[in-house]
Amino acid sequence: MSAEPQTVFDGIDAVRAAVGRHLGYSEWLEIDQARIDQFAEATGDHQWIHVDPARAAAGPFGATIAHGYLTMSLSNHFLPQVVEVRGVSMGVNYGVNKVRFPSPVPVGSRVRAGVDLSAVDEVTGGIQTTMTITIEIDGQAKPACVIESLSRFLA
Repeated sequence: MSAEPQTVFDGIDAVRAAVGRHLGYSEWLEIDQARIDQFAEATGDHQWIHVDPARAAAGPFGATIAHGYLTMSLSNHFLPQVVEVRGVSMGVNYGVNKVRFPSPVPVGSRVRAGVDLSAVDEVTGGIQTTMTITIEIDGQAKPACVIESLSRFLA
């Protein structure tokens, strides 16, 4: 992982000025069966398409696939690699507006996130950003996951 995020903002005004910008890409991450199995254990979602390699090999994707919510949760891994806001008292995850899973992530795939700053809105004590996080699959045309992620940065 890179020592510094690709985009570093020095304060809220710098974030406001960057609406509409692409902020960069994270490093690639391989999705192995161990990660899928750990997510299944953590969530209790043991559907065969995720955790049974033999059965999944004969299934619609030819291998196990990552849970959609596993793919989405990786945004917490990727986002700090791409963007950092300095000069604020805190930043918090506020939620999401919309999440879509256009393509499955087969085991052994590499994924990364691209981030765009879509909007900045004023909130009490700071700003709320909408960042569109697109999780790509190496070599695939359609993304695995597209998230309209909301964060709040307080002065």
